[in-house]
This record gives sequence, structure tokens and C-alpha cells, in this order.
Amino acid sequence: MNKINNNNKLKAPEYFINRELSLLEFNHRVLYEAMDESHPLLERLKFLAIFSSNIDEFFMIRVAGLKSQIASEVNDLSYDGKTPNDQLIEVRKKLLELFELHTKILTDDVLPKLKDHNVEIHKYNSISAEDKQYLKNFFFEKCFSVLTPLSFGPTNPFPRLLNRSLNIAFILKERSKDGFDHRYAFVQIPTTVPRFVKLPKKRGHHFVLVEEIIKANAEHLFPGMDIEHTYNFRVTRDADIEIAEDEAEDLLVEISEQVKLRRWGMAAVRLEVGVKMPADLLNLIINYLDLTKNDVYMHNRPLNMPDFMQFMDLDLPELKYKTFTPCVLKEFQSEENSTFKAIAKNDYLVHLPYDSFSNSVLKYLNEASVDPDTVLIKITLYRTGKNSPIIEALKRAAENGKSVIAFVELKARFDEENNIVWARELEHKGVHVVYGVPNLKTHCKIALVVRKEKGKLKSYVHLSTGNYNQTTARLYTDIGFFTSDLQFGFDASQLFNYLTSYSYPNNWKEFIVAPINMYNRLMEIIDREIEKSTPENPGLIIAKMNQLAHRDIIPKLYEASQKGVQIKLLVRGVCCLIPGLPGISENISVRSILGRFLEHSRIFYFKNGGDEEYYLSSADWMSRNLHNRVELMFPIRDQKLKKSIKDILDIHLKDNTKAWELLPDKSYRKVTPAEGEIPFSSQDNFLNEVTFNTKNKRYRK
Repeated sequence: MNKINNNNKLKAPEYFINRELSLLEFNHRVLYEAMDESHPLLERLKFLAIFSSNIDEFFMIRVAGLKSQIASEVNDLSYDGKTPNDQLIEVRKKLLELFELHTKILTDDVLPKLKDHNVEIHKYNSISAEDKQYLKNFFFEKCFSVLTPLSFGPTNPFPRLLNRSLNIAFILKERSKDGFDHRYAFVQIPTTVPRFVKLPKKRGHHFVLVEEIIKANAEHLFPGMDIEHTYNFRVTRDADIEIAEDEAEDLLVEISEQVKLRRWGMAAVRLEVGVKMPADLLNLIINYLDLTKNDVYMHNRPLNMPDFMQFMDLDLPELKYKTFTPCVLKEFQSEENSTFKAIAKNDYLVHLPYDSFSNSVLKYLNEASVDPDTVLIKITLYRTGKNSPIIEALKRAAENGKSVIAFVELKARFDEENNIVWARELEHKGVHVVYGVPNLKTHCKIALVVRKEKGKLKSYVHLSTGNYNQTTARLYTDIGFFTSDLQFGFDASQLFNYLTSYSYPNNWKEFIVAPINMYNRLMEIIDREIEKSTPENPGLIIAKMNQLAHRDIIPKLYEASQKGVQIKLLVRGVCCLIPGLPGISENISVRSILGRFLEHSRIFYFKNGGDEEYYLSSADWMSRNLHNRVELMFPIRDQKLKKSIKDILDIHLKDNTKAWELLPDKSYRKVTPAEGEIPFSSQDNFLNEVTFNTKNKRYRK
């Protein structure tokens, strides 16, 4: 009874950080990466674009959710005791600070330094008459026919504005018998029009923004009218798709319709404008979008900043990270069907992006697709990206007569449309596609291959902390695991039966599965750490994840800290736990690492009184992961592989150049080398290992 009461006290609001503000703090750290001169210049610009893209999603999902709660008169309090309206007020205050910093970095630092490298965005009025003529020709050849000027008046309704589209508002003057009439008109810039138009006569990379070209030639869109003023603006809409799955007769069709609605039909949640937009025009747009002035953000910089990611396509290697060749697993390369022969002998770990995705995961599936002894492939697909070689391997396997079952999560946010397209392609090639578990998202990462060997069936399993996506495999840190262990094979088959039928297995050999038993098992493991911890031999938990936001697990970690368990958390993004509170969390430390790669792997270590346990997982410690998703956590048994994982954790904990420490006052402090300490970056360390070991297998049993 005392234990329950104590745990309830540890759920008090003062022991939690607000989730929304924690997410904004993460994006604050992203901005610091844009300021960090150790990154090449174009990479710094990329961080600015990533920040803007992240904030777009924050508005489309998190802010939209808060506004929806207010509209529905739902006053549920956040973990830290704030109402939805309280949170919106604090969110806006923090965002204003972040936007000011973002603009300063862009306009006062990054763009001027790019100019020194002959990369420049020119103001239209500053270019030569020859360049203006070139841009006028560009306007007629590439813009004029796809632009639709929309006037606003008694017979013309306010235009439908696409989510995150760039728009221009025009104030027009027309002569009438009574003098002059003023009216408004709008032009939405299609995504088919290039955002950055290169000036051909200048050496280097010189551009003009397409909105400036359109405004300079707008007389051809409004002949007979005088153009008094032009102003750019951008609308962000609610994009959180909610499906009543029990009522949706065809989930694929329903999600297709919801994706279309997301583009223009859902409620606006933010209006971005230039600082010079007049009050009457601003109020007009606010009114028709059903927004308030607190939803308006004024910027003294170009809008639609995610477009600036396009600068990464410039052929300027000196302004980007140096390329590297990932390590390969030597045993996977040696002979025909070597992947399966290697896995039959040993388990293997692959640490992405330092190890090759193509020469491990993709090779595993490519070999299975043509291997005459392979009879079955089953795989979960959450985000695979465009032009995916994984999809091609599955189609090839089906064409070669293998039984292929692809479990496609249609509800993967912002990837729904891509997933629908290639899911239909898979079906066309004979793959059996399963679309989601009702009322759950399937987020686990698993690929099962069954082969016929010596008259018997043998299972091979790949499990991962990250998606089957060849693009993110080069940008995210993740860990993959290959095994032919019988118990893993049994659990893999059980898991797919759970996903594709109404079975509800409870006799797992190795897998820990959400929402079936992961939450309870995690609580039991932490309780076990508490019970085995003594002053002479304190317990130890090391957990690396993307986000930590669970109303029960956080108090359980506090309880463990109170009992002397040492807890070292590596949480990249949202963290609602407060470390270092006297008597509550003084044995807990929290660090966040940001750098060239997005830290994405989930790794968990428990001392267990000396009988150490290591787990990899697809799941963060969040309510959505443990209760509303199908997730997978699995142990690593092999001693040498355990050592490899321990080394990865230790290297991250040593980082003193790219790590941030969460303080008891809820702020983050950049970790710097102590006096006499050598600067150490975990990601640079792994890259240095790659440089010296590209011809050697990195993990050996």
C-alpha cells in the first residue's frame, strides 16, 4: 500500500515537464546545430530547414490537437497540470523566441556566409536589366499558364488555400466612374513551379525566389489593374487524420480521402505573413480562416523554409559533410546465399548508418527473393520511402513464386499516400498485403524468411529499431539484428499471426510485445532493479530512446532513483522526466545528442544484480507506443553482441561535444569538455571506426 501511495505522489504535476514545451526545446537544440560552425555551411542551412519542417508538423499535429480540445471544451490537464489554453499561451511565447533566433541565424549568419562561397539569393530589384528580361521569359514559359489569380469580392468567395502552400495577396486599384476601387486578389504558387530560379549569366549559384518573379510580372495576371502592394503569406492546417475504423468499410479508401482532405479541407491552425502586411488585409485573412491574432506569426525572412532543403542538391561537396563508405558484414559477401549461411551459424548486429544497409538488410531480402529454397517472406512496413529497393525485392519474390505477406501500416503519419501507392503495386504483383490492426498502429520492424532446408523449414529473422527505408538508413542511427534462433523464429511466426488474424498469443519465448505485455514487463524489470539494488551494489539502468513521456513509467523511474538505482537516460527529443530533484530523481541523468545523424535507436540495459540484460526495441517509453501501437522489444543473448551494445551506450555517454544535459530547472545545458578533457563526439567516433575498418566485419561472434 505504501508503495502505491508513494508512486501516486510521484505523479504530481511538479514532477513532469510539459510535452509540448519539451518538443520545442528539442527544436531549440536543432537551431543550435544550425549555429554550430563545426558543421559545413550547407548542412547548417539544412538544420534551419529541418527546424521549419519540424515546426510545421508541430502545428499540424500538436497545436491542432490543443485547439481541438479547446473547441470541444475538453479541459484534460497535461502531465504538468496545464490546461490546453495554458499550453497554447506558453507554446506561442516559446515559438516567438525560436522564430526570432531562426531568422537571425539565417539572415545574419548562414546566407551572408553562403554569399562568400558564391551562393546567393538576390532581391529582384538588385539584378540587371538582362537578368530581369531572362526572368520575365521564365515567367511566361514556366509560370504564367499554371497560375490562377483569384479576386475576392461579393461574387467571388475567399479562396481555398492548400496546407503549407505559398501564397501572394495583391491589393489592386481599378479606375471607376466614382474614382478608384480597391480590391484584393490572391495567387497560390503551385509546387510544380521551381522555388529558386537560377540566373544563368552569373558564375556560381545565384537565384531569385519565384514569388519575387511572379510579383514583378503580376501586371500580366491583372491586365488593366494597378498593383499597389503585394504580400506573401502561408497557411498551416490541422493534419492529424482520425479514422473511425469500425465504421470504415474500406480502410484504404477512407485514408485516401482523409489525405486529400488534409491538403485543403481541415481547419487552419497558423497564418504566417511578412512583417509589412497591413492590418486590414491581415484581419480579412484571419477572419476567413477562423483564426485569432495569436495564430499569426510575422517573419522578416522568406516563407516556406523547408524548400531550402533543395540547396543540398547543389554540387558543392566542400560545403557538405564528407561522404563515407559504410562497413559491410564480411560473411554476408563471400558466397551464393551467404546471408543465410552466415546467419545459420551466428547472430549479427548492424549499426546504421555506420554499417551498410544495402549489404545487410537489403541483401538479406534480395537473396530471399531469388533463392530457390525460400518459401515465405513476411515483413512489416511503416515508412519505406519512394523508389524503395525493399518494395522491388518483395515484388520480385512474389513473381518468383514465393509466398509474400507485407503488413503495411496505412496510418503512418504523413506517409499514408506513399504507402497506399506502393501497397497497390505490391498487390498487383501478387503480394498479400494486410492493412493494419484495427485501432492500433503497427510500428514494429521485423522481416521473417522461411527456407526449406534438408526437408525441414528453417526461420531467419531480422529485427530492427528503425524502418525498412534506404534513405533514413543513411541519416538515422539504428540497430538491426539477424538471427536463426528457434525461439525467435517461433515468436516471429506468432507475431505475424497476431497481426494478420484475431489471435492473441501469450506464450512468447523471447519477444516482448506492445500492447500485449510490454508495459507490464517494463514495470516488472524496473521493479526487479529496485529489489536487487543495494548500497554496496546499486542497480543500474541505461536507456536510449527518442522520447520519454509516460505517466506511470516516469514515476517508476523516480521510485527506482529513490531506492538508489543509478539511471542514465539518453533521450534525443521529448523528455517529460525531471532529473536531479533532491529526494526524487537525484540518481537520474538525462542527455540528448544531436549531430550529423538523427539518433533513432532504442537500446535498454538493466544491471539485474550482475546478470546483465540488453534489449533493443522499436518503442519509445510513451503512452502511444506502449498502449496504442504494436511494438517489439527483444533481448540480445550473445555475449559478444552484448559487449558491442554496451560499447555503443558507453560511447554515447562519453560524448562531450554534441550532448545536452537536462537540468532540474527543465532547461538544457550544452555539455563541453572539462579542463584537460579531450573533446569527444560519439558520432565522429563511429565514423572514425568506419574509416579504419571499412574492409572488416564490425561485429564478430
